[in-house]
Amino acid sequence: MDGESLAAAALLAALNRTSGIFAGLRHPFVRHEHISTLLPPAGVRVGIAFVLPDGREVRFEVSIAATGGAFHVEGSITAESETILALPRRALPDVRDALTVLDDYAGDVAEAAHRTIEQLLEEIV
Repeated sequence: MDGESLAAAALLAALNRTSGIFAGLRHPFVRHEHISTLLPPAGVRVGIAFVLPDGREVRFEVSIAATGGAFHVEGSITAESETILALPRRALPDVRDALTVLDDYAGDVAEAAHRTIEQLLEEIV
């Protein structure tokens, strides 16, 4: 494989890891749905959305997109229109560096998931 093909394979592997991280998130009292959205022209957002008993949707997600000669990586937790966690948007010229940040951001968002859901459930009670 040439360098571009290896980079594409690395991107697919990173998205697979990220989807796996979010697929492992569960809560016994909250419904969930996996998120996978294409971001034109060359990006993707992956994560998971939980629906709280009061109907609010809480989204845990990361994204990577290629625009303007760089790869842009973001991570966030939102509850409806409220941002609970917004990791800094990173613009990186190298795909491998961007994938490292994507992995880190997926871990950071997933790590905060259980605590965030528990806090939001306590607010309901």
